[in-house]
Formats: sequence, C-alpha cells, structure tokens
Amino acid sequence: MCTYQTEKIEMTGSGKSAQGWFKLSHATVYVDHPVHAPFGHTVNIDFINPGEGPSARVPVELTEEAALELADAIHRAIATAPKGMASVNQ
Repeated sequence: MCTYQTEKIEMTGSGKSAQGWFKLSHATVYVDHPVHAPFGHTVNIDFINPGEGPSARVPVELTEEAALELADAIHRAIATAPKGMASVNQ
C-alpha cells in the first residue's frame, strides 16, 4: 500500500548525475514502489534541482532498515564533527 505522503525540504548541497555535478535545491522523501530495487516498497529519496530540469536528480531507493541506519549514521557523523564544520555558515 502506498501512503502518498511526501516530505519535501529545501536544501543546499551538490549532487552528481550522468551529466555531471549540479546544485541541489530540494529533497523529497516518500515510501512507494521502487523503480529498480527488488522490493515491494522502499523509502525513496530524490535529491533534485527542478530549475535545472529532469536530469538534475539523484534518486535513492532504500529498505526501511537501511534508511533508518542512514539517518542514524548522519546523526553520528554530525555529532562527532566540530559544531558547524559542515554548515552553510562556516
């Protein structure tokens, strides 16, 4: 069953597609059927910049377990780095 619940955030960063590096402006997170991963449903994250067209997209399809581990790993990495080290205000 698809939830059709999508979380969309504005963000700053860079992503790499087949056309090369591009600036990221948004990310969307949702649970739905994957395009490629061999599972019925996945946690899908799309890193995008709509202003640069459809090729400015980096999609990720993760199991629920992998998505939660990734979130935890992000929290641990930020917690062990000096405060503000990777901030836009550094």
